[in-house]
Amino acid sequence: MSTKQQRPRQEDSWREEDRLAEQQTRDRQALEALVGANVMRDLGRPTGLYRVQARQVWGGTYRVNVFVGADATSFKVCHSYFLSADGSGKILKSTPAITRVY
Repeated sequence: MSTKQQRPRQEDSWREEDRLAEQQTRDRQALEALVGANVMRDLGRPTGLYRVQARQVWGGTYRVNVFVGADATSFKVCHSYFLSADGSGKILKSTPAITRVY
């Protein structure tokens, strides 16, 4: 067979790999958002909340930072947690412990 006939199969394989990688990224981002929401549910909403940043470090381990401030030039981290969560975003363990402050 010629190279031209083999090329579509390779391109289809690459496209499928790209689709899978994009889906994994979307799934990870959705889980990070859920973990961040669960932290906020347990913590409460601080005055001047700017944003919550939840990042998967590895496996089921996350770093969650809660930023407060009027805008991007003045925000600061008011709470920071290193935690583990299950595949549904439920927080299993947190350092420091998350307590309701607000």
